[in-house]
Amino acid sequence: MSDPTHRIVFHFTPKHCSWLNQIEIWFSILVRKLLRRASFTTQADLKARILEFITYFNHTMAKPFQWTYKGKALAA
Repeated sequence: MSDPTHRIVFHFTPKHCSWLNQIEIWFSILVRKLLRRASFTTQADLKARILEFITYFNHTMAKPFQWTYKGKALAA
């Protein structure tokens, strides 16, 4: 896996990364609002529907996520 010409590259990030939590929230919204129980005939159809959803989401539902972490130290 250390070969730079290999097709798959793994990037390891800590599980506690704050940006990762925000991405997980957004993907959860995508799954609940678009992908669950949906049917797509081609990959192009799936891509088009996701891009349409992103445009719709940005115009109608996008708002800052509520940050709830109080800054307390994590227990090791």
